[in-house]
Amino acid sequence: MPEAPLVESGRRCIGLYSPSSHNCPGERHDSAATALFQGGTHSQADPMSQKQRHRQGPGPFLAEHLRSGDPYELADGHPVECLPGGGRHSRANLTGGLALGTDPGVDEAGVDTGYTPDPKNLRAPDIAVGNVPDRPGWVEGAPPLAVEYADTGQDEQDLRDKVATLLAAGTRYVWVVRMVGPRRVEVHEPGKASRELYPGDRLEAPGILRNALPVDALYDPDTARETALRNLLQRHGYADLDAVRSEGRNEGLSEGRSEGELDLVLRLLGRKLDGLTPQQERWVRALAPTRIGQLAEALLDFASRDDLDRWITQEDRSDD
Repeated sequence: MPEAPLVESGRRCIGLYSPSSHNCPGERHDSAATALFQGGTHSQADPMSQKQRHRQGPGPFLAEHLRSGDPYELADGHPVECLPGGGRHSRANLTGGLALGTDPGVDEAGVDTGYTPDPKNLRAPDIAVGNVPDRPGWVEGAPPLAVEYADTGQDEQDLRDKVATLLAAGTRYVWVVRMVGPRRVEVHEPGKASRELYPGDRLEAPGILRNALPVDALYDPDTARETALRNLLQRHGYADLDAVRSEGRNEGLSEGRSEGELDLVLRLLGRKLDGLTPQQERWVRALAPTRIGQLAEALLDFASRDDLDRWITQEDRSDD
């Protein structure tokens, strides 16, 4: 979640590193913000002095000191303030979530889900795929796939720390979507060098996603909607939109043939029996397509309307 000036569109995360003299809170406070700022640390403090305190060992805070809705993550016990994102950031989150959450291989996905791989770390990827239970509270462990959007003012050190924490906790893929400069996605995997993919490329996450994901689907609404449509069709047994269209054409042809057979049988009956009563025509029209074919053969032996009545009565009995 990127650090940024208040006027830009990204989500701003600022490390707030407590002085070593801060008393570690041993009890739950009514507001996590009260606990975080109790020792005098505040978001208006000098950011350089905050960063200088960054790597002086683990911080005093635990995930249990934070509540859902508090604007913080935890990095090794140090609070990281995460402010709301702007239009571009939030739009991209929704776009990517649509494309990922509809994949036929995905059962669980979420936005800004808080994960606690250990008591001193609380990390919330912009998008998480997998391990998003439908219950309140922080989620233990990490998601199999995490997506982060890096926009203007991104704190690169915090981003590296977040990626490392997630991978160490069990995340198999972290995709960092670069919103500044040429659009691209950095792919991070445990024990491998990161690589970059660009618009036109496809992202893969075997065992997590069933379909390869176009890079553009993580930020372009049109591509995301096309991807989501394909995903939803596959959830209902269709390979893609062309498969639906093909089935529709085949059903239309089949219905057309059935209607043609019915009209032909009615004309033959009318000529053979010198017309049908309204009730007889209703019975014939109500027959299933397979029975229409059987009637077409039987009518060759009909000599009167009574023969048709007997045939219909016999068919009704065979259905009972």
